[in-house]
Amino acid sequence: MNIIVPVKFVPDLVEELKINDTKVNLDPDWLRLKVNEFDEHAIEEAILLKERGVGPVTVISLDADCAEDVLYTASAKGVDQIVKLCGDFGETVNSHALARLLVPVIQKLQPGLILTGVQAHNDLDGPLGPLLAEYLGFPYVGYIAGVSVNDHTATLRKEFPGGLIVEMEVGLPAVLGIQAAEQPPRYVAFSKIRQAAKTTQIGDWPVNNVDWSHSPVIDRMYQPESSHRAEMIQGDVPTVAEKLVKILVEAGAI
Repeated sequence: MNIIVPVKFVPDLVEELKINDTKVNLDPDWLRLKVNEFDEHAIEEAILLKERGVGPVTVISLDADCAEDVLYTASAKGVDQIVKLCGDFGETVNSHALARLLVPVIQKLQPGLILTGVQAHNDLDGPLGPLLAEYLGFPYVGYIAGVSVNDHTATLRKEFPGGLIVEMEVGLPAVLGIQAAEQPPRYVAFSKIRQAAKTTQIGDWPVNNVDWSHSPVIDRMYQPESSHRAEMIQGDVPTVAEKLVKILVEAGAI
């Protein structure tokens, strides 16, 4: 059974973000991309399933500056096949467009399971998993924290507040949104990544046209703006207390 993990790149929020001159997107010259954190958990869960004998794992990404590093790292961890979608995507690709780009290559690989990260912090038009399921005609279950496969079904574990755990079954093929792998994503030494880069070939999948329909329209992007500033009350304790009471009375709070 083939297992596919499509990964998405998101802005690294540790770095400073700058808005471009159009005021509707981030400036790519200042933008550092990284793989979505939840997608790393999806890769780990897929490798765990492979180690249990479920089947080979394929990781798919869009072409980006960090794509090769991410794909070779996945290969060093134990992924069997790495694929890169190549084309002119512009600065960003929304979830609807990404799902439509992924459908042809996924259909060719005929997977039994598709694991996605449950969400990404730049998903303006919804997470990828449900959209993929809709376009492929597969069932979708999200916020998964554990997967086991038996014949043509998968048993899924979901965790809820209060220590509640729910198990459910879904028929395969299916798309699953992974919230957390059963163990933290494994560390892989840089030497193994370099070795994977020498011995593993990335499969390029050319994309000629991108369907941008249903894309969210951004009217304006801006840094938070201050409208009112705090008033600093000066004086001794009785003076400050008197001023506070006056302010609260005027505001109708007391």
